Amino acid sequence: MIFLTTLPLFWIMISASRGGHWGAWMPSSISAFEGTCVSIPCRFDFPDELRPAVVHGVWYFNSPYPKNYPPVVFKSRTQVVHESFQGRSRLLGDLGLRNCTLLLSSLSPELGGKYYFRGDLGGYNQYTFSEHSVLDIINTPNIVVPPEVVVGSEVEVSCMVPDNCPELRPELSWLGHEGLGEPSVLGRLREDEGTWVQVSLLHFVPTREANGHRLGCQASFPNTTLQFEGYASLDVKYPPVIVEMNASVEAIEGSHVSLLCGADSNPLPLLTWMRDGTVLREAVAESLFLDLEEVTPAEDGVYACLAENAYGQDNRTVGLSVMYAPRKPMVNGTMVAVEGEMVSILCSTQSNPDPILTIFKEKQILATVIYESELQLELPAVTPEDDGEYWCVAENQYGQRATTFNLSVECSVPVLSTCGQGFAHVLPLLEWFHLSHPESLGGMLSLYITLVAPLILLESHCAAARDTVQCLCVVKSNPEPSVAFELPSRNVTVNETEREFVYSERSGLLLTSILTLRGQAQAPPRVICTAHNLYGTKSLELPFQGAHRLMWAKIGPVGAVVAFAILIAIVCYITQTRRKKNVTESPSFSAGDNPPVLFSSDFRISGAPEKYESERRLGSERRLLGLRGEPPELDLSYSHSDLGKRPTKDSYTLTEELAEYAEIRVK
Repeated sequence: MIFLTTLPLFWIMISASRGGHWGAWMPSSISAFEGTCVSIPCRFDFPDELRPAVVHGVWYFNSPYPKNYPPVVFKSRTQVVHESFQGRSRLLGDLGLRNCTLLLSSLSPELGGKYYFRGDLGGYNQYTFSEHSVLDIINTPNIVVPPEVVVGSEVEVSCMVPDNCPELRPELSWLGHEGLGEPSVLGRLREDEGTWVQVSLLHFVPTREANGHRLGCQASFPNTTLQFEGYASLDVKYPPVIVEMNASVEAIEGSHVSLLCGADSNPLPLLTWMRDGTVLREAVAESLFLDLEEVTPAEDGVYACLAENAYGQDNRTVGLSVMYAPRKPMVNGTMVAVEGEMVSILCSTQSNPDPILTIFKEKQILATVIYESELQLELPAVTPEDDGEYWCVAENQYGQRATTFNLSVECSVPVLSTCGQGFAHVLPLLEWFHLSHPESLGGMLSLYITLVAPLILLESHCAAARDTVQCLCVVKSNPEPSVAFELPSRNVTVNETEREFVYSERSGLLLTSILTLRGQAQAPPRVICTAHNLYGTKSLELPFQGAHRLMWAKIGPVGAVVAFAILIAIVCYITQTRRKKNVTESPSFSAGDNPPVLFSSDFRISGAPEKYESERRLGSERRLLGLRGEPPELDLSYSHSDLGKRPTKDSYTLTEELAEYAEIRVK
């Protein structure tokens, strides 16, 4: 109906354009479904002065020139046509009215091609128009999708089929549109060149799930079996969404780690692995791996994956935790302290997870923390017992490390105390002082020992052998002293830094230095050993072992006999004197299974028996020291001495040989 009302308007437009010259007007292209028909609209013109009685026309296929013998589609004069078009072609227009519209039915693919019209006005008035129409035989509807379909934005998809067959009208329906929207039929539309199309529209708002959706359109013809279907896949553009990524990763130091980032987007995103703003790897892909070979604690941290395209971006992070055994603990604290001071020592380490930190001394746990990287040991008031080697041990499930450190406690306090080696070194001094100065014990007696100052032990000496002299100087001190050997007769001083002459070795609180002098053919020189540290200086002229041999060589045989006789007399005198003295001593000094105690400061805190015991011992001490009246004031601080297990000193041993280091001040 629409076609019949619109066609006369087309002819009116063509007629208005007649200019009295040869010319033709037809669509440059036209399409139709296979098996249906097609009407090719055509209008021609010729000069007005010709005024033919009868107008004939011919339609050629694929060529406009008769001499090429192209297939005749339709010929009004003879009705003779090519076999391909027999029964398929007829003229719908009236040539007398200059209408050359051609109808082709039962279309098949071989009929697709170019169609030319030739006007025949009789005689030589024949003209083949260069204008032609191209027929396209199709089998599928045309689905038109916008060039860009973006998620969230409404789109319009159309299904268009040719409607140029007056005998068969197509009907359209959508396939696979469920969930997208309801279609609407726009109707039959005329195109610019006079052809007609049937259009159906589908409006919807796409989602990312609609990307790749196959949408179809079906054209069917009533009262026939003809059905034609066409499909189009939706290309929905949407921003990236990261859909695949590692959870937090724990890896052992030195192992291989692979981090994965996968994103869903259209078009493909640019994936980028970053850490602390530094790009580690990037590529345009659906997924991207970041491989870390032999990871170290330095690679521990947060890694970010960024996915972006023209429509947006997304990012996610993943934490990498590198597990490793504790590093060697570091000790930061006081290593040298004076007795009574507070000491704070900090032991720290690094590990993942945090370790168990423990500080030991002689296999005894002093402090420990669990799952912490620092441990602080506080000693409110250090004592000599705190002096020694300590261990700081850090351990987790991946390993164990330890560090040793030494705490040196410098003793500088009034004694009779347990500082240093203990009170045992004072006992020979007390005995010697009692025997040598009994008259001084009635006054005020105070004893002091300073262990921090150097003390040259009596075992220090020199020895000569042929032309070589070796001097041994043994020093006890804390801290370590500097030792020098002085030769006064030669005005020469040799210190321990001159390795060519002096060899030194330290063991605990003892420092042993050996001086070697070669080429000493004459009498050995005097050698003085001097030791110095922060707390004092000590000097001692080293005696020569075997010095009597040199003396015999000088005085001769006669002098040796005289000296030997004098020595025997002195020994006999000393022996008789001591025997008499021992007879007058208290019986408790020499008799009994339990030898007497020279001095004791073992105070008991509470209880009558303890007090009685202390008074008994103090009375015994007064008797032993020969004191009359009140006992001397002794600075007993915190020491205890017991001579019960000491061996009895023989009568020929000088008491000076028993005192290793001591200082006595009599007030």
